[in-house]
Amino acid sequence: MNSFHPLLARKTVAALLAPLAAALLATGCASNHFVTPQPAAATHLPDAQADMHVAESALEAGDTQLAMSLFEKALKTDPQSNAAQLGLGDAMYQSGDLARAGVLYGRVAAIAPDDARAMLGLARVALRQRRLDEAEKRYRELVASHPDHAVAAEGLGTTLDLEGKHAQAQTVYRAALQRHPEVAGLKADLGLSLILAGDVRAGANVLLDIAGLPDAPPQARANLALAYGLLGNSEAARRILVTDMPAESADDNLRFYRQLRERLGTSGRDAGSAGLVGATGAAGVAGVAETQPVSAASAATSGVIQ
Repeated sequence: MNSFHPLLARKTVAALLAPLAAALLATGCASNHFVTPQPAAATHLPDAQADMHVAESALEAGDTQLAMSLFEKALKTDPQSNAAQLGLGDAMYQSGDLARAGVLYGRVAAIAPDDARAMLGLARVALRQRRLDEAEKRYRELVASHPDHAVAAEGLGTTLDLEGKHAQAQTVYRAALQRHPEVAGLKADLGLSLILAGDVRAGANVLLDIAGLPDAPPQARANLALAYGLLGNSEAARRILVTDMPAESADDNLRFYRQLRERLGTSGRDAGSAGLVGATGAAGVAGVAETQPVSAASAATSGVIQ
């Protein structure tokens, strides 16, 4: 096994952060930044109410085309419906139409500036469009006004990580975990943030807590494989990767891990593993599929990595 110093040189982070940003945005920084759909408000039309419930369910299930058609139908019936505009905004966001999603969120925010769903939508659009200053501002406002909003905390942490503010991001994740210890996505984000900051072993140990859980986010497994690859444990990394992707893709990731390890391994304490995560996004992290999770015990014989 090749040796690799777990704390890599920060001098490389600036040069390698651009590809990292693409990977994190593709995966949502180990989390799904869609707001949990809210129950549709009752209307005087039973059919309209039923359509709204079906639309929200379709949105939650990822059927964006059905959701869009039903939300658009609802807006024809009631053009002023905030619920329909927000639902359509979420569907547009999910389909990649960020411009139209932003317009819909903005309309609701102009009428109801404290609406958490509209605030979250505008923050998500800014993040996806890499307007990071605006995204950070919007997420901070949302976290301040809704401190129990776990998705908002994930978004703020993601934004801070993309800005290279890893210590601040970790503070956000840990504070949110105090309120929501059950949210595995927050731990997946924290583990990745530690890896990006160069503390690969600490990141791996955080990820070991959740990677083997039945409901673990797929990004948690991908991030743990990344950590093992950075640490030179290619065998453990491969066992994790092949549960979520073809063997050929896993081998591509392992080759890249090895190349980055060789590139950064002589940099000493201040390196960032950002470049590896960024490039992994194309073939690895961003392409993870929903499959049965690997057992954390099968990936590491000793549990906590020393």
